[in-house]
Amino acid sequence: MTSTAVRKVGPVKATAPSTVGDHLRNYVSRVRGGDIGALPAVLGLLVLCTVFSVMRPSFLSAVNFANLFTQGAAVTLIAMGLVFVLLLGEIDLSAGFASGVCAAVLANIVTVAGYPWYVAVLAAILTGLVIGLALGFLVAKVGIPSFVVTLAAFLAFQGIVLLLISGGSNISVRDKVLVAIANRNLPPVLGWLFFAVVVGGYAATQLLRHRKRIRRGLVTDPFPVVLARIGGLAVILGVAVYILNLERSRNVLISSLKGVPIVVPIIAALLVLWTFVLQRTAYGRHVYAVGGNQEAARRAGINVDRIRISVFVICSTMAAIGGIVAASRANSVDPNTGGSNVLLYAVGAAVIGGTSLFGGKGRVLDAVLGGAVVAVIDNGMGLMGYSSGVKYVVTGVVLLLAASVDAFSRRRAAATGTR
Repeated sequence: MTSTAVRKVGPVKATAPSTVGDHLRNYVSRVRGGDIGALPAVLGLLVLCTVFSVMRPSFLSAVNFANLFTQGAAVTLIAMGLVFVLLLGEIDLSAGFASGVCAAVLANIVTVAGYPWYVAVLAAILTGLVIGLALGFLVAKVGIPSFVVTLAAFLAFQGIVLLLISGGSNISVRDKVLVAIANRNLPPVLGWLFFAVVVGGYAATQLLRHRKRIRRGLVTDPFPVVLARIGGLAVILGVAVYILNLERSRNVLISSLKGVPIVVPIIAALLVLWTFVLQRTAYGRHVYAVGGNQEAARRAGINVDRIRISVFVICSTMAAIGGIVAASRANSVDPNTGGSNVLLYAVGAAVIGGTSLFGGKGRVLDAVLGGAVVAVIDNGMGLMGYSSGVKYVVTGVVLLLAASVDAFSRRRAAATGTR
């Protein structure tokens, strides 16, 4: 039994951990009960970074550190959308090639038709939205299993990409704004401003939440733990910004290469947006409710079909953004855009990060953590000279381990009565 402190607020009594030690013991108890969250992904990321740093010191270089962000950006964005679908226990096998279709629309409008970049971006995102509406309608209203619907779309979208780019050719993307998304960096001053905004916003959110819960007499974390979270984020992000602001160009006289990649604040903004949607809105609570027990959610008055359609819309829209980033990074769109290992890595990123394949458990942050794991594996093994075959095997093993941990944690939670 852990010691607790009882705080009175009017007639309400709230029980909260009295010390940091109590908080840690409670956390260990939750982990033993099956509530492990993103712990495996974080530990895996630390182990992988340590191993690759020892075996290939160049892994820690500023150049490679920046490459990790741009290398995993598209997959991470697609995985963020897949989290919503997985929360309902559904699957979207077409997300990869859906991003390719949206990228092809972007390239045609900006390069072939000659429209401005913002028109092309809007058209690509609207294409993703329409794709999501169609998939969601077939799953929720027609009643076709999501596996079948999205598998059919997976095949069809490959053909649509080929039709949009005239067979096996490719379309170049040379618009400066679009190219900058995945290939340019913020000035160092803006990088530190980004750091201040993120840390300041996170600190304000944590402190206000802590104060509000105390006023309402609700269970809250010890204040030192709140400060530790804020300090931890400040240290990690501060080190990252410092490294990224180092000069990475081999010849400064020709060009300078330093600063936080532009795609990083884009991912951060979307992470904040979707985290807010899931954790601070009625819609987010409805998503978790439907994922946890669809029939109970229906009886509670939740429009289940609307929720099911909406998650596919979000998934395909995020796939469109991922496709825009992929086109930016490659400076072109070809038949392989969104294909190859994109879908596998995106699903793997969401699951490795801690999102359950059984529905009802997961966060958008899981996609970011899992995307980092996938990017580190791909990047680190590339530096070590391993072939693509070995990379696929290792990534597959990591995904299988993540799914096994998820299944084990669910059984453990059911056995201990925590779920």
